[in-house]
Amino acid sequence: MKKYQALQNGSDIRGVALPDTSGKPVDLTQKAAADLTCAFAAWLSKQTAQNTESLTVAVGRDSRLSGAVLSGVVCETLQACGIRVLDCAMASTPAMFMSTVFPETSADGAVMITASHLPWDRNGFKYFSKSGGLDQKDIASIVEMASALSAHPASHPKGSLVSCDLMDRYAAHLCGIICSELDNCADEKPLDGLHVVCDAGNGAGGFFATRVLQPLGADTRGSQFLEPDGHFPNHSPNPEDPEAMKSVSEAVRRVGADLGILFDTDVDRSAAVDSQGQAIDRNRIVALAAALIHPRRKSSIVVTDSVTSDQLTAFLEDELNYRHLRFKRGYRNVINKAIALNAEGFDSPLAIETSGHAAYRENYFLDDGAYLATKIVIRAAQLKREGKDIGSVISALKEPAETAEFRIPVHAEGFSGYADGVLQNLNALISAGECTAQDPCNGRCRCGMQIVEPNYEGIRVSCNSENGDGWFLLRKSLHEPLMPLNIQSNQIGGSRMIAKKVADLLDVYAALDLTALRSFGE
Repeated sequence: MKKYQALQNGSDIRGVALPDTSGKPVDLTQKAAADLTCAFAAWLSKQTAQNTESLTVAVGRDSRLSGAVLSGVVCETLQACGIRVLDCAMASTPAMFMSTVFPETSADGAVMITASHLPWDRNGFKYFSKSGGLDQKDIASIVEMASALSAHPASHPKGSLVSCDLMDRYAAHLCGIICSELDNCADEKPLDGLHVVCDAGNGAGGFFATRVLQPLGADTRGSQFLEPDGHFPNHSPNPEDPEAMKSVSEAVRRVGADLGILFDTDVDRSAAVDSQGQAIDRNRIVALAAALIHPRRKSSIVVTDSVTSDQLTAFLEDELNYRHLRFKRGYRNVINKAIALNAEGFDSPLAIETSGHAAYRENYFLDDGAYLATKIVIRAAQLKREGKDIGSVISALKEPAETAEFRIPVHAEGFSGYADGVLQNLNALISAGECTAQDPCNGRCRCGMQIVEPNYEGIRVSCNSENGDGWFLLRKSLHEPLMPLNIQSNQIGGSRMIAKKVADLLDVYAALDLTALRSFGE
């Protein structure tokens, strides 16, 4: 039996699609793509209670070098299943979901061919139904079906293939939002006088400059890397990448723009830059996205991933009067938690990861970088009329003095169980309280440390001013033999103090490679 389980990455499919100089084997082959597509067709047919001949599925891709070939395989396989296929060519991931919403397309499902910000040799699939992106369990079911597939169905009449100008429709949708919020029609150029630098990182996001901003009158001089290029020759198309943020920040300062926008490859994430070239990413993009909710309601719950700062909590709760729920890493995790909260009767209008995945309830809880950028542009245009900058919206947000992140290798068979044991033992040790004569530290001092609750992932520990004045979060990776460690401190040098403390606490675990952590803490 074929085994495609290694291609599952949470709620996505990702694999090596092209050979490179490292010699990594190609595992997202054309055969794998065909099998997975056939399995998705069967899954969608079951979910919709329709025969495949009655289904319409939209197919799009980003700028990756393998995208065109894989798109051909996906379209041909769907047709062989009897499905009517909308070929959307170059597209964004959020637009592919919107193909199930727009009445002009009204697709029953969609396939986006992308591997987000991963290197040029990778690719993958994101699947959608009318309910949204598929969950991890849905992907696991599709992978299992694909692995067990002996032959593709041959009894269906071949489905049709129709070219679709989805991105024109999607861009018009965003333009309509801007015009509505600014009380203008498109002919009146509601963005006239606003200077915005866009950086698409040679992914699929260049349309935002050419088909949204420019038609509405915005000045986009200084925009860069709008041309799709699957080699990604300029920088990683990734709002979490420091070099990418530095590049767009410098572009904003160079041309004196009011605002900068950076997209990832498939445009489901974005970050911003204010007129001073200050990056608005990570905790800052979370704060900005929350501040743009309208109307704001007291005690509404903003769901974020687990690594957000204490300062962000203070901003959300003290400045915006929200409640902050720090949940798990993984964009589907935070989105599903917000959806569940609303189903339980709570008001949760936003789910967002520090990576830039922002999903508003008003927008189908779709993590859409261009939708977030649209909201930012609207607010920037309003503020410019008042002589203010987008950075003023989050001016009250304080920042930690230092941030550090490590990925601790776990050299143990059954690493997941081993990592669970580490977390359980560490939790018990710190929960026991400070060291005493009866319970000495024996080199593993936990004085000045306290478990943070509630916590939904790994172990989060606060450290007092004598022990680094900050916090650390240790968790296990779901897919790799690693234990990610995040550290933040409110004092210069505090991160090193916390790193040394953590290294001392973990020193008894022989399977943990603490080399980088020890080196940093020295």
